[in-house]
Amino acid sequence: MYHEKTKRDQELARRKLLSRVVAVFLVVALAVLAFFTVREYSRQQGAASMRDAILNSAKRCCAVEGSYPSSLDYLEENYGLSVNHNDYVITYEAYAGNVMPSVVVVPR
Repeated sequence: MYHEKTKRDQELARRKLLSRVVAVFLVVALAVLAFFTVREYSRQQGAASMRDAILNSAKRCCAVEGSYPSSLDYLEENYGLSVNHNDYVITYEAYAGNVMPSVVVVPR
């Protein structure tokens, strides 16, 4: 038997469709937000790891040579430090040979 849809049935169907569209939109928006949050967190963690690697290389240099290196280039050339200059802005300031250098790593 054929049953014609009443206005109430049509309105209910419209509301169901609208609620599904809104739910899909919210899921996609939350997924995009989660992606960017995780990406930013990993960039910050990468910067912290890079800073630790630079300081560890400087400490190793001080232990071997008796003084901290005067530049980041010296660590890259002589101690095998690999620095990603494309992804990070690195400030390396050495004050004296017996004072640990100041290292700041900021993601680009």
